[in-house]
Amino acid sequence: MDLFKYLKNKFQSAKEHAAVLKQKSFWAFFGTGLIVSVAYMDPGNWGTSISAGAEFNYDLLWIVWLSSAMAMLFQYLSGKMGIAGYSLAEVVRLRWKDKRLVFGYWLMAELAILATDLAEFLGIAVALTLLFNIPLMHAALIAMLDVVLLMILTRKSFRPLEYAFILFVSIIGLGYVYELFITKPDLGLIATHSITPLLNGHTILYAVGIIGATVMPHALFVHSWLLKKKRQDHHEKLTTKTLMKFHIVDNVGSLLIAGFINAAILIMAAAAFYQSGIPVATIDDAYRTLQPLFGPLAAFVFAIALLAAGVSSSITGTLAGQSIMESLTDFKLSVTMRRIITRIINVIPLLVAVALSIEPLKILVYSQVILSLMIPLPLIPLIYYTADKKLMGELVNKKITTIVASIFAAVIILFDGYLIAQTLGLVSG
Repeated sequence: MDLFKYLKNKFQSAKEHAAVLKQKSFWAFFGTGLIVSVAYMDPGNWGTSISAGAEFNYDLLWIVWLSSAMAMLFQYLSGKMGIAGYSLAEVVRLRWKDKRLVFGYWLMAELAILATDLAEFLGIAVALTLLFNIPLMHAALIAMLDVVLLMILTRKSFRPLEYAFILFVSIIGLGYVYELFITKPDLGLIATHSITPLLNGHTILYAVGIIGATVMPHALFVHSWLLKKKRQDHHEKLTTKTLMKFHIVDNVGSLLIAGFINAAILIMAAAAFYQSGIPVATIDDAYRTLQPLFGPLAAFVFAIALLAAGVSSSITGTLAGQSIMESLTDFKLSVTMRRIITRIINVIPLLVAVALSIEPLKILVYSQVILSLMIPLPLIPLIYYTADKKLMGELVNKKITTIVASIFAAVIILFDGYLIAQTLGLVSG
């Protein structure tokens, strides 16, 4: 009887969430999840998933689905904190009394933003190089102009930015629908490796990279900040219960799309490169291999989707950096100036990479590994404070939510620990 009642309540809840899509107020709210979702299909994902698929076939597909499920729960918590009236970084500043500790936390958070932006900046530059056959450094200088796009889209409000992200995600999604259609992946292997955990010393680097490219520190910071602003600016009249329904539908829908695109990147790489027996060590290799195998249109769609991923995720990274600086420090800096400074800083490692002939794909993979190691920075405070009744009030986590989130956090830390132990020679590869 209890089981029947539980299932009936869940069914009723699903019907209520489906009804949300018919409400005009939801579509006025919709968009924040989409801005956050591009963090899960950015050039860092391309680097790790292309490498993993090309080298290990579908073996790591299960980690993509696991990472997507973890990200969905963590972003739900972050958005819920925003609806409660706080940003994650703001809570850290309010609850941590030692200014030196807060300042150190801010520096670490900024390092995570820089690692994120490096991958996104590099993705834009590589896409421009592939599309227009120009040197990487020239492409990098052109990529710095995305600050102009950011200025235009956020001049008066975030709404034009949300509309732009619908276009960006559509380009990426349709691009990969086309890529999967022409590469004809093995559906049986996809099903098998989606539920069969395979992990060893050879795949751990890519597994950690996929986690870092999916559960991204900056996305956990920015979601709460965006929803706090959205509630303050436009949705004060809506009840908390209504906003939570909107948030769940927006978050789940947007991140489901991101999860499928993320999986499609690895599936495409496995079907196109691993199955063909062609080694792919660079994004340039991937682009040029697609052309003779599947035609010039496949290569062109690949590059256009990469450009859309780089530009959109780069904007999300800038907003995340702004949320961290605004909440943790007394520094006052415009979004435009912040973007310019970040871009100048990230030109430096790109110059070094070009000078030392370091392959951009390797930079992408290792940047995502760094991000995975930094996930606990926002994740532990997020889980702890969303379980705080005094802070969250009626939006406090249910006990089962906190338990599942804590288990997911422990899984990420165990993966990171395994990689560190292997790197130090404490475990065999």
